[in-house]
Amino acid sequence: MKYYLVGIKGTGMSALAKLLKDQGNEVVGSDVIEHYFTEDSLIEKGITIKNFDENNIDSDYFYIIGNAFNDENIEVKTIKINQYQYMYYHDFIGKMLNKKTIACCGTHGKTTTTYFGSIIGRCANRIGKAEIEVDGVKYQLEKNDGNNHLHGGNKGFNRVVWNSEIKNDKDGEYLSLSYLSRDGEENYPGNLEVIVEYKLTDENELVINYYGKSDKDTVLNLTNHSYFNLSGHSSGDILNHRVKINSKKITVSNSESIPTGEIRNILGTPMDFTTLKYVGLDIEKEYDQLINGNGYDHNWIIDDYTGELKKAAEVVDDKSGRVLEVFTTKPGIQFYTGNFLNEDEIGKGGVRYKKRQGLCLETQYFPDSVHHSGFSNIVLEAGQEYRHTTVYKMSIIDK
Repeated sequence: MKYYLVGIKGTGMSALAKLLKDQGNEVVGSDVIEHYFTEDSLIEKGITIKNFDENNIDSDYFYIIGNAFNDENIEVKTIKINQYQYMYYHDFIGKMLNKKTIACCGTHGKTTTTYFGSIIGRCANRIGKAEIEVDGVKYQLEKNDGNNHLHGGNKGFNRVVWNSEIKNDKDGEYLSLSYLSRDGEENYPGNLEVIVEYKLTDENELVINYYGKSDKDTVLNLTNHSYFNLSGHSSGDILNHRVKINSKKITVSNSESIPTGEIRNILGTPMDFTTLKYVGLDIEKEYDQLINGNGYDHNWIIDDYTGELKKAAEVVDDKSGRVLEVFTTKPGIQFYTGNFLNEDEIGKGGVRYKKRQGLCLETQYFPDSVHHSGFSNIVLEAGQEYRHTTVYKMSIIDK
């Protein structure tokens, strides 16, 4: 296959070119995107692709590399498009060149590689080598995390438009989001209907209900990727938060964060959160899992799992007095300490989130379950209903 690469300097074009060549592809050319910034921010005021002639590019795919372009005016050569959002930007270039385009690397869009607050699917977490097998058929998924598949691919559920509706039940109004993921989307099998409900209760709970049904056997593992900082989003890191996880075991991961298949008892190790412990106490310890994950970014196996809703984790912030409890019907929970937040993301009030300024507690089936017979089964059979619940409950410290 032939590729033409376009990107900002320093975003890895040379490495990508080598990877493509190593995979037997031909890189027929490359070009540089120049972008411009205001004095007080890094929001692009426009971009220009230099020195290429679309009539002389002989390639099958056109790679767009680098940050997002979501300013009101985006310039590609001499063409301007008003209010043209990033997720469609690379599609536009493809149409201009009559090429298929692939967007990669970081973005400043509404949902990005940090997945702030996103619904994650079809399959949360990682799939080794981006390969699955369903009913004896092998499917090659998108490799969007090195050699692996992460959070549903380049067009995961965090990048699609959901239908929204306000509904009522005995407890009052709630938000219902629905989406039809077509057969072959991100190369997953089956037309999959998904509904996600968000409910607020008088007990200070956010209840998230997940439902799914497919017309073919497929893979489904939904989660929520919200970040929490109980001291406030602009208060600094979460290392002084205390965390408890109702788990004595983890699925061990390699340096690519892919499970090895080993289930490890972690009592007495830096991974032990069976009692409330400060996040920062052991996070820099010389321990293989902390080295592999650049901190905590692992799947804890919830103790005494039955499939019923039960408490999985608790977070306490002594500074604010706030407490977060997490309940789930899933068998695992990914505790992630924002190890790769890097100030590229602009949040509320223009705040740029730095490393470890938020933590995630993602309820889930185990990562890479399709490749480990002893892990949880994530195959959803045709016509079978997928139904799970996660609850985030807020309170204050009892005095």
